[in-house]
Amino acid sequence: MADIKKLESELWEATDDLRANSKLTSQQYCMPVLGLIFLRYAWGRFKRADAQIDADRAQMTGRRPPKEPADYTAKGAMFIPEEARYDYLLNLPDGANTGKAVNDAMASVTAANPALAGVLPSNYNELGNELLRSVIRVFNNPALDEEGDDIIGRIYEYFLGKFAPAVASDDGVFFTPKSLVRMIMNVIEPTRGVMLDPACGSGGMFVSASDYVREHGGNPAESMMFYGQEKVDYNAKLCLMNMAVHGMQGEVKSGDEANTFYHDAHELDGQCDYVAANPPFNVDKVKYASALNAGRLPLGAPKENKKHEVSASGANYLWINYFYSYLKRGGRAGFVMASSATDSNAERAQRRKLVETGHVDVMLYVGNNFFYTKSLPCTLWFFDKGKPEALRDKVLFIDAQRYHTAVTTTLNEWTPWQLKNLSAIVWLYRGDAQKYRDLLEAYNDRASELAPLFGGEAGEKLVSIGVATDFAPAHEAMLATIEEQKAAAKVEVDALPKREQKKRREALAEVTARMESAATEIGEAVWLAEKFGEGEYADVPGLCKVATRAEIQGDQPAEKSSWSLTPGAYVGVPPVEDDGVDFHERMGEIHAELLELQRQSSDLMAVIDRNFQELGL
Repeated sequence: MADIKKLESELWEATDDLRANSKLTSQQYCMPVLGLIFLRYAWGRFKRADAQIDADRAQMTGRRPPKEPADYTAKGAMFIPEEARYDYLLNLPDGANTGKAVNDAMASVTAANPALAGVLPSNYNELGNELLRSVIRVFNNPALDEEGDDIIGRIYEYFLGKFAPAVASDDGVFFTPKSLVRMIMNVIEPTRGVMLDPACGSGGMFVSASDYVREHGGNPAESMMFYGQEKVDYNAKLCLMNMAVHGMQGEVKSGDEANTFYHDAHELDGQCDYVAANPPFNVDKVKYASALNAGRLPLGAPKENKKHEVSASGANYLWINYFYSYLKRGGRAGFVMASSATDSNAERAQRRKLVETGHVDVMLYVGNNFFYTKSLPCTLWFFDKGKPEALRDKVLFIDAQRYHTAVTTTLNEWTPWQLKNLSAIVWLYRGDAQKYRDLLEAYNDRASELAPLFGGEAGEKLVSIGVATDFAPAHEAMLATIEEQKAAAKVEVDALPKREQKKRREALAEVTARMESAATEIGEAVWLAEKFGEGEYADVPGLCKVATRAEIQGDQPAEKSSWSLTPGAYVGVPPVEDDGVDFHERMGEIHAELLELQRQSSDLMAVIDRNFQELGL
């Protein structure tokens, strides 16, 4: 996994230094730089696909057919003509007209990918040969080759935020973190059909959907059609670039005609197999009459305020209406929404109608610090118009605010194993125990792979896991081995001459870090097995609960019920382990400590007052 934050910083510092030494404004510099990021990333994916195609053809007997552009899209890449390949531009001879060469490269890419018409920059002559060649070299970074990450989207947002903060933060638009996007895909499970994102940004939902299809044996270029709406033209262009890079079929509309509050730009109401989105939250100044005339409000219209506008909470429910309305029979939707929408009082009638459809599938609460540039919490909503009859009266609530990995002090995420664990709760709720058992088997396989790193008792336990309850003792043995490793490492380092200690300490610390990482992985297996054993759903206090429609309505009459969809209202809190401390005894101790601190404070103030008097103050 690339260190994206470090990469962003390095790339920005280099490009900004180059711009500062030119006569270009940030606005003039923005899109050409983003175009080069696109071209570099596309080339990296092209190289990997080319190698995979060669490996496949090496297994063929007889005459091998020539490579076709479709061969690359099947591998999740875009075909790039030779004159547009990044290594061609890197190796242009001294004195070559680099601006013309890049313009020609963009033109050839567009000719091979008509969906990019009018999207790619064509003003590279304005940068000047020397500056352009320097920027091309800056983006020749191996980290941009990483597959499966919406790197172009993240770097785009970072660069756009640097170039034009007003654009980057307009109307609550911000990049959706990969782990949230992937969780949405894991629940809606796209395989074949039409997917719409009516607030598509840089296309991260489409990229993740494409990855999901390919991981499950499909070819998204053949089985999926992607449609996007995006009000901000910058974002729409990035979305088209992102889709092209990944060999995806789709159509994106932008500008006023793509304002989802007022337009169904693709005329897809009731036609979508999947809807996935992270719309802007709490939008104000939406014109009530225009939104009402635009339709797609099966759950009912929001209230009109004195300014003839829709309130911010009402705008959230416009989105919720749209996501539900766009789905065809059997379709699924997954989207990010402000947590306040789960129980906002003004929209309880719409929430009631939604619950009564029987199509609310899963509600998953996400804690703070998941977003790349924001710290707000949110909730993932999931609809399923194909729910089996046994689940029509039920909703799975998950509160995952305590379940995450801290990347930094201000950024959390779900690791791949944590994503699988959360998905496993959904599988069991849906009655798909086989997927759960497959996950346990994957943990088992991983345990066997990690065994040689530990050896001894821990290694033996890791290779002999037979049932779910075996993960816990194996994990305990791993932790014990790590502590032994640390102690032995200290003894070994201390016995060395001073000049040799640093190098050896670093080498042993690297071994310990690998062992700790391995223990973290198996710890996730323990987390899962302790809650669901061999594969049977059960409500877990503080984590998950399947609630019936009657429980959601509560004791109130239907017209007075809040119809809350807040996960925390149903899952409760996790049990608190007894720490062996007597509450009353400890409170007495705290009270005594407080009185003593107050006495000390009074004595100190008396001394200060006396000193001031002696000074005549």
